[in-house]
Amino acid sequence: MDIDGTLLDTGMDVSPVTARAVAAACAAGHHVVLATGRSLIGALPVARNLGLDDGWVVVSNGAVTAQLAPEAPRGYVVHEQHTFDVGPVVRLAHARLPGVRVAVEIVGWGYAVTHEFDRAEVNGEQRVVQRADELWAAPVTRAILAGPDVTSLVRPLQDLGVTATPNAQHWVDVTAPGLSKATALDTIRGMLGVDPAHTVAIGDGWNDREMLAWAEHGVAMGHAPEPVKAFAKRVTGTIHEHGAATVLHALVEGAAPLHLPTPA
Repeated sequence: MDIDGTLLDTGMDVSPVTARAVAAACAAGHHVVLATGRSLIGALPVARNLGLDDGWVVVSNGAVTAQLAPEAPRGYVVHEQHTFDVGPVVRLAHARLPGVRVAVEIVGWGYAVTHEFDRAEVNGEQRVVQRADELWAAPVTRAILAGPDVTSLVRPLQDLGVTATPNAQHWVDVTAPGLSKATALDTIRGMLGVDPAHTVAIGDGWNDREMLAWAEHGVAMGHAPEPVKAFAKRVTGTIHEHGAATVLHALVEGAAPLHLPTPA
């Protein structure tokens, strides 16, 4: 399941209705996996609030996969992280949009940034670099490009061979080639021994498209943009209608194939 726009409104807590539905799904034996564009440090508090302490999380749009482990010093173990050389990305972005803000992820800590981001925009700590070349001193899992017209960079970035995902009008996430939430989830599915026919995905955003298409039961939230809904096989209610909880209740009740009431 996606987090922002699916389990909670950005900046809000998970509703008690949705939290109870997640707990019921876990109790029924389902593997509940959070799959988000958030960084690991941003996803962990949501997992804790949901009582998820021994499952899996996919973060940074599939660039990082971690196993929750209460016995580990930080409560998790990073299982896989895919990195890339961010230098060509930053140089291209600055050449085309000199005012673009750039952040590169430091897994489990926060971001190195060219300009400080609002605390509501990125999770964790921030370190402002003095020179742009400090950003590509080592391979990174993800870069964020933010600012007016930044979505104009998507095609040129793709031509560089990286994965460029617009998450908002003024926001693009950049990760290693060929990554998505779906690629990470399929790896977890294989490790858990889950049949592809027994996969369900719930999401609402542009970065959920591959995940919705990958799952046997891909369910888009009712408020998702129409192009996102086109990747899903079903549509549930909006976040204010507790659409994710509706899907989870259907699973617990043993709906197979998954039947959902038509949203109002």
